[in-house]
Amino acid sequence: MPARVYICSSKDVTALKKLLEYDPYLDKSLGEAELEKIRKDEEANVIFARQDYLLKDGISLGLERDSSYLYVNATEEFLVKAEKKLKKALPEIKRAEPGLESKIVATIEEERNESEQGLGLIFGG
Repeated sequence: MPARVYICSSKDVTALKKLLEYDPYLDKSLGEAELEKIRKDEEANVIFARQDYLLKDGISLGLERDSSYLYVNATEEFLVKAEKKLKKALPEIKRAEPGLESKIVATIEEERNESEQGLGLIFGG
């Protein structure tokens, strides 16, 4: 699956986290009629909580202090819809330039591989 990286300013991180974590189908405050509307709404069904994503601050990646970086690994179809939803909710969010994006994707994948190898050693895998 393809991965994309978006840059978000620190002032928008709280709103971004809320968007990423929300799954309307797990929201106990919604009634059946509201859920039925959501089922028919394409944008409402762009649910980040059900995807492989990671939000990292710039410092942890050796980048800008005042920015956070959203890594999303999903199908191309999801990513196209997700980008529209992100830009609607957070107009200042932008996709990372290709060089930076590939660097961040490689860094995250390397961290994950190292983590998996560490767990393998712990559990004798």
